[in-house]
Amino acid sequence: MARRATPEVNAGSMADIAFLLLIFFLVTTTIEKDKGIARQLPPKQDENIEPPIIKAKNTFIVSVNQNDQLLVEEELMELKDLKEAAIAFLDNGGAPSGSPEYCSYCKGQRLPTSSDNPDKAVISVQNDRLTSYKMYIAVQNELVAAYNELRNREGKRLFGPNFVYTEKKNALNEGKIPESQAEDTEEKLKKIQELFPLKLSEAEPKKRGE
Repeated sequence: MARRATPEVNAGSMADIAFLLLIFFLVTTTIEKDKGIARQLPPKQDENIEPPIIKAKNTFIVSVNQNDQLLVEEELMELKDLKEAAIAFLDNGGAPSGSPEYCSYCKGQRLPTSSDNPDKAVISVQNDRLTSYKMYIAVQNELVAAYNELRNREGKRLFGPNFVYTEKKNALNEGKIPESQAEDTEEKLKKIQELFPLKLSEAEPKKRGE
């Protein structure tokens, strides 16, 4: 009795389908980019130039200990209250009316014991060497959020209620701003950033027991 030949399956079409599926997933899949905290290291200071003297009232001191407890201006504070405290400091406008340091756009309490104007206001952050990375990021986010909220407020005041403050590079990458408006947007962002310049100073981390 003759042996029957084993039928073969034509897999050529299946390879084509697999190739088409591969192209489909490559085209439609979006790869998330890692996001971090944008920081620029300060340039090397000339040893012959003395650092500027900053008034104590123009410094907002934020400390985080080894147990991730937040100490703001020598008082314990919850993380959720940090942004509003930073806004109150940056937007205080304590310089007297008529002085060169007077802030006409500030809407704070204008306390003489707090910052004179946003350009003079410096936020100093100091962490313990055992502070968790999660807490470090959370504190940074709250402080940057304070700056962004004030900048967004001034953007709406200067350029209309529909203006939303955002970083130009991120807005361009995400397609929120067309290339044709990039230059105009950059000028607006620069003007807003001059009203509330980001002045975050990070002190050297404390060693345990200091």
